[in-house]
Amino acid sequence: MKYDVIIVGGGPIGLACGVEAEKKKLTYKIIEKGCIVNSIYNYPLNMTFFSTSDRLEIGDVPFISHGHKPTRSEALEYYRRVVDSWALRINLYEKVNDIKRKDRAFDVITSKAVYNTRTVIIATGFYDQVNIMNIPGEELSKVSHYYNEPHPYAYQKLAIIGAGNSAVDAALETYRRGAEVTMIIRDDRIKQSIKYWVKPDIENRIQEGSIKAFFGSELIEIMEKQIVIETPDGLRTIENDYVLAMTGYHPDYKFLEKIGVNVSSDEACCPEFNSDTYEANISGIYLAGVICGGMKTSKWSIENSREHAVNIFKRLNL
Repeated sequence: MKYDVIIVGGGPIGLACGVEAEKKKLTYKIIEKGCIVNSIYNYPLNMTFFSTSDRLEIGDVPFISHGHKPTRSEALEYYRRVVDSWALRINLYEKVNDIKRKDRAFDVITSKAVYNTRTVIIATGFYDQVNIMNIPGEELSKVSHYYNEPHPYAYQKLAIIGAGNSAVDAALETYRRGAEVTMIIRDDRIKQSIKYWVKPDIENRIQEGSIKAFFGSELIEIMEKQIVIETPDGLRTIENDYVLAMTGYHPDYKFLEKIGVNVSSDEACCPEFNSDTYEANISGIYLAGVICGGMKTSKWSIENSREHAVNIFKRLNL
C-alpha cells in the first residue's frame, strides 16, 4: 500500500501530526520504535511536568489533571485517550532503519516492513540518545544515564552528575529515601531554569549539608567502589556505590545524515529545514518537534512545538 504520509515517531508531536492527517483524510501511518509516547513512559515514575495540562493538549482533546501540573501517569493516560479519540493508525515496537528516495516518493524501511509514501515527517525527539561523558568506568553497570525511581538507591552512596531538573529531582527524591547524595556540577550554581517550586528545596538541602555538592567540578573517573572528581581545590576521591549521569540527551542526527538531511558541522548539530514550512533540504521530508533544535534540546518542547504539525499540514499539497 502506498501512503500519503509516514510519520516517524509516536511521541506527542508525532501523534499531533497523525491528528492533522486524520483531519485531512489522508492515508498515513505513525511508526514508533517503542510504546506510545515512549519518552514520557521512560520519565521518572513520580515526575511532574513544568507545563500545565492545557499546554500539553493536542487534537482538541481536553487534558484534565488532578493538580495544577500534570504527572507522568496522567500524561500517559491522556495521550492514550488522544490515540483512541482519533483512532490514530500507529505501529508500535517497529524501528525505522532507513528512508530512501524512490522515484517521486520514498521507501521507509523498518525492522518489519517497507512502506512507500509521498511524504515523510520525522518527529523522533531526543530522549533515546544520551550525552556520553567519555570517561574511564562509564561502562560499569553501576552507571545509568536514566533515573526511574528512588527506592533502589536507599542507603547507598549515590553520585549525581548535572544540575538540571532531572538531576535535582533525582537528588531530592533519593535523599529523602535515605541515599547519601553527592552532586557534581560543572557550573558554580544550580541552573536558573530549575522548576520554581523545587529550586529553594535543593538550594536549602545543599546549604545545610544534607546533600553534598561539588560546584565548578567534573567527574573524571568511575571505579567499582570509588569515583574521582576534579574540583577547584584539586582531585578528590570519594566512596561511591552508584552514579546517575544526568548529562542530557540529543537527537539522532546520525540518522538524519544517513537519509540525507544536512546537519550543521558545529557543536549545535542543527538540521537544515525551512523555518516556515519545516521542510528539510530534501523535498518531501519534514521535521517536527524538538528534533528541529539539534543539540539545543531546550529550545522546543511539547507546548511550543505542537503547532509544527498544523503548520506542516497547512502546506502539504496532498
